[in-house]
Amino acid sequence: MKNYQLGSSRDSALSLFPNLTIKRVRLGEKEIGVIRIEEEFFAFDPSCPHRGASLLQGRINGSGEIICPLHEYRFELKTGQVKAGLCPDLPIYPAQLTEEGLLISI
Repeated sequence: MKNYQLGSSRDSALSLFPNLTIKRVRLGEKEIGVIRIEEEFFAFDPSCPHRGASLLQGRINGSGEIICPLHEYRFELKTGQVKAGLCPDLPIYPAQLTEEGLLISI
């Protein structure tokens, strides 16, 4: 597992990611989606495991789930567990806000 740091401080990491906005991020050879909900960050595969639709175009519900725009499959952001639909769980990556910035492990 490799660690990546985004931003140079807590405040700079928060300013890089507007609240409730999904952003595409490239870390090394890997492209992922990152979303901030208040001061909590979530990193995940950008494609739905069902049919490969872009979750970067998805939306977030009040239960902390990302909803696929194609078939409305829902995935829990904390665990990647599929909550609605018949497909594998969504791969997620540990993301932690620190005083030095946002740390994501791939």
